[in-house]
Amino acid sequence: MILQALVNYYERKAALGDDSVAPEGWVRRGIDYVVVINESGECVNFDPVFTKEKGKAMALDVLLPAIGKQASKHSNSGKDANLLWDNASFVLGRASKGTLKRESFISTIKEWLRDCDDAGVDAIKAFCEKLKDKPELAGHHLLEKFGLVEDFEKRDPVMAFRLATDNAMYIHDRPAVRAAYERTRLQSVPDVSYGTCLVTGEENVPIARNETVIKNVWGAQTAGANIVSFNKRAFESYGKCERQGENSPISQSASFAYTTALNHLLRKNSTQRLQVGDSSTVFWAGKPTELETGMVDIFSEPHKDDPDRNVRAVASLYKSIDNGLIEKDEGKTQFFVLGLAPNAARIAIRFWHNTTVAEMAARVRQHFDDLAIVRAEFDPPYPTLFRLLVSVATQRKAENIPPNLSGELMRSVLTGLPYPQTLLAAAVRRIRAEHEVTYIRAALIKACINRAARYSNSNMKEELKVSLDERNTNAGYRLGRLFAVLEKIQEEANPGINATIRDRYYGAASSSPVTVFSTLLKLKNHHVAKLDNRGRAVNLEKRVGEIMDGIVYFPAQLPLADQGRFAIGYYHQRQDFFKKHDTSIEGA
Repeated sequence: MILQALVNYYERKAALGDDSVAPEGWVRRGIDYVVVINESGECVNFDPVFTKEKGKAMALDVLLPAIGKQASKHSNSGKDANLLWDNASFVLGRASKGTLKRESFISTIKEWLRDCDDAGVDAIKAFCEKLKDKPELAGHHLLEKFGLVEDFEKRDPVMAFRLATDNAMYIHDRPAVRAAYERTRLQSVPDVSYGTCLVTGEENVPIARNETVIKNVWGAQTAGANIVSFNKRAFESYGKCERQGENSPISQSASFAYTTALNHLLRKNSTQRLQVGDSSTVFWAGKPTELETGMVDIFSEPHKDDPDRNVRAVASLYKSIDNGLIEKDEGKTQFFVLGLAPNAARIAIRFWHNTTVAEMAARVRQHFDDLAIVRAEFDPPYPTLFRLLVSVATQRKAENIPPNLSGELMRSVLTGLPYPQTLLAAAVRRIRAEHEVTYIRAALIKACINRAARYSNSNMKEELKVSLDERNTNAGYRLGRLFAVLEKIQEEANPGINATIRDRYYGAASSSPVTVFSTLLKLKNHHVAKLDNRGRAVNLEKRVGEIMDGIVYFPAQLPLADQGRFAIGYYHQRQDFFKKHDTSIEGA
């Protein structure tokens, strides 16, 4: 199902004439320099086409001929050359085994373009012959001429060619060259087996031995990895399959289509790719829809130049649902989500969801509804997944996010199922360790508890409200409120105090209340006596009494969920203190 959906996506993009996906026999790869030559093969210029981002060279994405497995690599470290483009070690014959690599580059041109009568191809041949006559120079004299020695010593940049008389067209793009390449490609009959494609159902078609590598999966090998791969005889169905691809036969066309589509979705700066922890997640739909590109803006960190992008994206989602997205034809469009994670030389499928645009939009909205909680004006209204995860990580560092938690959180959002119990436990644990109930941690705990309650009782819309709920009689919630009021009394009795009861007693109060609350209530009496404003003291005592009225006894232990409710009660009560209209607490 995954591969079929990717093939359909490739066909959809190709049918629309989208040049961002490569046609069969071609590949999109980055080039760093264009060698500008005249028809005699003399080098006129080395034109740098890369850009610099944070001091790193970013190659220009170009559509290039793909004649072998080496075309799928960012850097060709093998012995077989690409056609009319490659690393400097092949084009100029530099570095280790440079002479053999340059000969491979020349022989590849002669093999694939043997019947091509084009001035550009002739010029490249002449350029290579001039270098061949002086192999000891390996193009060094050209690099010195154009001041590029230092850059080429640091790396092995990718190069393509252009005739000086052509304004912007690469030689591999010249009509005669493309026609000759396509003829050779269609005429070449590789050593393949034939069978029935498991993806398309086509019979008697060439079977791909191994798929093209998948790139840009965070944590996977730099050169790329595979989803479907049988690279050892031991994996080939007990020897019943003579070739690797026969184990799970996929046609060459289908293999090219789904790998090209997936690489397109995973490409750098893709508007359909989201990185959350160790999970690389991509989104696409059966038809063009705003949601397939909007999901990244909804869940990812906003760009520093546009900090409100996330807010606008979520607001647009709410508006589309309110305007009847669920009933419209667009809402019935199939929607796909694929989560990938590195796993040695292969790529693991972390999760896969096939739903509709309307269902996915409703689940995303429910996620943000569950997170909604009273907040300060400067707090983000729609916390991103990264902010949620990093809030429960030690020292709030991304590298300390618990393993697999990102994938489990994303799966819960996409399916509407309860959030992982480990997420609630991590949030409670960080609060106890740092004695800080932040907005995002409170939102996360509220969402975890409400989802779990709704899942066990479908008639319950929400257990914990957005703001202070004085009717909530849960012991954990009430004790959290009481702890917040006791802290407030201490703060007002000791203006400018550096440490409060939260720093010393929060952990014990939220897990084993009976051990500390009698002590805290005695301290309260001492703090109230220090208040100069007796009206204020009376109001605070009254608030303590109202909360205590719903507490029968102090529990010996609070389970995990009630520890979460304790945190929400504390957070709600603290936020309620900041309300300007709260005259009952402000006092006389």
